Amino acid sequence: MSALLKYLLVVGMVGFATTAAFAQKRKPESKTEGARQREAEFVFTEGEKFFVLEDYSKALLYFQKAAELAPGNATIYYKIAEVWAKGAKDEDQHQAARSIERALQLEKKNKYFYLLASNIYASLNQFDKAANALELMLKEVKGTEEYLFELAALYLYGKREDEALKTYQRAEGALGVNEISSSQKQRIYLDKGKTDEALKEAEKLALAFSDEPKYTMGYAELLAQTGQRDKAIALLENYLKETESSGSVKMLLAGLYRDSGQTEKSQNYVWQVITDPQVNLDSKLLLVSTYNAALQKGFTANSSLEKFALQVVKQLELEYPGDANVSMLSGDLYLALNRNEEAIEKYRKAIYSGSSNYDVWQNLLYLESQTNQLDSLLHHAEAALEYFPNQGMVYYFQGFALLKKQQYRPAATALEQAKRLSTANPAFVSDVNAMLGDCYNGSKDFARSDRAFEEALAFNPNNDIVLNNYSYYLALRKENLDRAEKMAAQLAKNFPANASYLDTYAWVLFNQEKFKEARKVMEKVIQGNTVSALHWEHYGDILFKLGEVDSAVKYWQKAREGSLDQTRLDKKISTRRLN
Repeated sequence: MSALLKYLLVVGMVGFATTAAFAQKRKPESKTEGARQREAEFVFTEGEKFFVLEDYSKALLYFQKAAELAPGNATIYYKIAEVWAKGAKDEDQHQAARSIERALQLEKKNKYFYLLASNIYASLNQFDKAANALELMLKEVKGTEEYLFELAALYLYGKREDEALKTYQRAEGALGVNEISSSQKQRIYLDKGKTDEALKEAEKLALAFSDEPKYTMGYAELLAQTGQRDKAIALLENYLKETESSGSVKMLLAGLYRDSGQTEKSQNYVWQVITDPQVNLDSKLLLVSTYNAALQKGFTANSSLEKFALQVVKQLELEYPGDANVSMLSGDLYLALNRNEEAIEKYRKAIYSGSSNYDVWQNLLYLESQTNQLDSLLHHAEAALEYFPNQGMVYYFQGFALLKKQQYRPAATALEQAKRLSTANPAFVSDVNAMLGDCYNGSKDFARSDRAFEEALAFNPNNDIVLNNYSYYLALRKENLDRAEKMAAQLAKNFPANASYLDTYAWVLFNQEKFKEARKVMEKVIQGNTVSALHWEHYGDILFKLGEVDSAVKYWQKAREGSLDQTRLDKKISTRRLN
């Protein structure tokens, strides 16, 4: 919570004192004055009742009536200001300001009046006035030095950094060296480019609380940030010699040694932290995760780093054999090393240990989809939906598995749900539409298939998978062949060396009976290095349509040598005709 917010909340603590304060203002008076005073007290009490019930409009009416009956009572104006301050409009705050100013004219020794005044001015972004209110309070009301922090915060909000510095120094003079003053002074000095002054503040705080490692660490971190890493290391090494062992200090030292290229010393401290039973597991996991991050960035050429990271993770697995977070960290490491099967094993162990971490499940589903482990993918996607029923990505992987297993209708159902849950991510929705096009084509719902493909292309007109599949399906159906040719031609232009895409283009031309053009395209395919049996067969089909039957049979025979469907080709060869 910020200093200003804590300060703004303080004024809410005084409601129970106001009625008593009201009563204390009574003076010896005539009978008529006494009756007015009693009526004012009654009306004020009614206002307090409605204020507690949060019926502020009625509370305001009663407080204003009380002010008419007792115009010299400061507490009434304080309560009127408090009601107005509840409003959301600037005019409400201005009304509140006028009321609290009246209260302060009548009473200068109540700190809550000043606090409310400062709060109101701050809400109007009048930070100078807000600060002045607190300055007056500190002058008029003894024992309010604790609000120096709030005063300094107001100076900062008002861009008066020099005044804030002086105020934090006043706070130190009144309350002693403390974290808030020191850390804020460091920040101000750094903003001003006064590095030496910031370092002196950090050192002063560390010396004042030498039994608190976090302050020495803060000083060391500032030294490192300002180019004095060696001095930071020496500071921490000396601290370890003079105090009890501190896992957090060792963690910082490990990082500093790593950044300075002293790998052996860094890893020595890492190992001390990992094997220290006094260091909590979360800290150990955080430390090891830095190695995962480094390896993910591609620093895998350092085999010694890989070896050490694996050694550390295995040690954690020995110490915490059933911990899901350790298994997750291990999976992340193997994923960073592109050792996917081992990553899958660790992620499975994590979820079987009860992990509900979304990243674990998503990584597992991704890896199983990449390794074509469809049964496991489907099983784990369905299990993940128990934890994450509103995550479109989980439905995506479920649909992916079902599509691969040619269960087109349930695949489409899953993917449609993925689409509904992912409207804020148009790129992902486009990918889902591409898969929906395949699903609906498989279930022969061609209108929906075409619509899904068109939606995918509306987002990314150069989506090569969509251009390929959509044009190929249209050619198979012999529908909208002009559209198919346009897409296939674009695909061939974008990927002139892709044999599969060129084959699709030739297939579209073939179905348009543009056999000569199809031949030219297929000749590019068979002259390449990735010719398949299907390519030879298609080339033979084109030659047959051009009347070159002998050549067609020759290429069908060539296709038969590598084809899994020899029956169809045998029939073509024996009859010397297209089936």
